[in-house]
Amino acid sequence: MTSTAEPPLEDAEDAIVDGDRTYIPGSARSAFRHRTFRRVFYGSFLSNVGTWMQNVVLGALAYDITGSATFVGVVLFAQLGPMLLLSVVGGVLADTVDRRRLLVGVAASQLVLSFVLAAVAAPDEPNMVALVVVVFAIGIAQALFNPAYSALLPQLVGRDDLPGAISLHSAQMNGSRVIGPVIGAVLDAAVGASAVFAVNGLSYLFVIGSLLTVRLPPPLVSPGDERGLRRLGAGFLVARNNVVVRRCLITMFTFSLFSLAFVGQFPVVAERNLGIDERSTAYGLLYACFGIGAVTGALSIGTVFSRRSKPRIVRGALVAYALSLAVFALLRSPAPAYLVVVVVGLTYFAFITSLSTVLQSQLADHERGRVMALWIMAFGGSVPLGNLLAGPIIDATSTTLVLLAGAVWALALAGYARLGPVAEPHADAEPEPARAA
Repeated sequence: MTSTAEPPLEDAEDAIVDGDRTYIPGSARSAFRHRTFRRVFYGSFLSNVGTWMQNVVLGALAYDITGSATFVGVVLFAQLGPMLLLSVVGGVLADTVDRRRLLVGVAASQLVLSFVLAAVAAPDEPNMVALVVVVFAIGIAQALFNPAYSALLPQLVGRDDLPGAISLHSAQMNGSRVIGPVIGAVLDAAVGASAVFAVNGLSYLFVIGSLLTVRLPPPLVSPGDERGLRRLGAGFLVARNNVVVRRCLITMFTFSLFSLAFVGQFPVVAERNLGIDERSTAYGLLYACFGIGAVTGALSIGTVFSRRSKPRIVRGALVAYALSLAVFALLRSPAPAYLVVVVVGLTYFAFITSLSTVLQSQLADHERGRVMALWIMAFGGSVPLGNLLAGPIIDATSTTLVLLAGAVWALALAGYARLGPVAEPHADAEPEPARAA
């Protein structure tokens, strides 16, 4: 769909500054020319650095105080499990209320909860029940935040530049995955987990500040749109009627369930397979290498592969991911693991970013929040469920068996994920790119 709307003043100013630069629609460079997108991008990036500091230290702390892969799975389930159900509620809110107010309010609650988590983690022997309860509360807030933030992207750039925006969003998430674990591991070793969680609380000020500087158009509502409780099932109706949307969601759900156990069990894999202390700088560097691969894979979709078929990239990346994960599962020496995990991260997020681009291209703007809620359920909500199952299996057998099973399933999905040719989405109003406040 090509927009005929007049460019906002900020974009006109940027065009004057940029001179005769040529922007390819849908590329990362084209998406980044939107000033409002840049503001939210930077705020989100800085906040996500804090989030990944907390995530990597939280998993290491859970394993350190219990030595149990099962408890690591329980903590991850508390953190991401709410996405299984509450993401649908978040999607409905994203399509009905002021998204900026929703995002700012939820981010503020996460700021407070991070400081509560810091207090719980402060004793030498943290209360495990309190730890799980606070992490669960943080998970609830995240389940409400993510659908609204995902639905926000098209309003920041417009449909033509959506692929580039998705690529950049994935890249910044994984860029923070590179920086956050290194900083988190260093701080954890120097001053402890509690300080890391407190720093993450402060990092929410960046995303809150960036959101307060932008003004967004109201959510689009279709004349025949559902009301009340029926809105909760609207995303499932779209998935039932659109075969590409349905295949994207099934692929993502089963991939996260069976092929991503290593993400939640990363400290267990590091300690048992590679002999790396899960609360050391070496562990933070291993996680950062995974992040380097992930940010490279995500960014490549909006740059090197911006004009390549995304359905083809999905299938090719699944095959490459399966092979690299199998190699990573069999390694017993840290040195080659640093290189192999880069490839695992690269293929993982080349797949994720391409699949997300295909999905978003199918959606009308008034239904985007509810369908993206299903995506977040599939992407994030099924990961803790898979880890809840994988933890006892790892304790009873080995991490290698679980990782190899995930590689086999990813290979099988490469045969299932036939997503092309991608049809044009049904007609919908072209969103006006958001403006700075």
